[in-house]
Amino acid sequence: MSEETLDATLLTLLACPQDKGPLQLVRDDQGATVLYNPRLHRAYPIDNGIPVLLADEARDVSDEEHLTFIAQD
Repeated sequence: MSEETLDATLLTLLACPQDKGPLQLVRDDQGATVLYNPRLHRAYPIDNGIPVLLADEARDVSDEEHLTFIAQD
């Protein structure tokens, strides 16, 4: 799997489409980089380095995965 990174400036400009709050860049248990909203427990995919910030594309995150994600911050 290729390393996907986002420019730090771009990351500060991105916001969750649902609550308009900031997102965290984290790795999921399969090694994929995702943008995570810890307030709503929702993860947004990054497809070929492009954030997919569509509410329909986000997935719910379990409590266990949430703890893993916030520990990465």
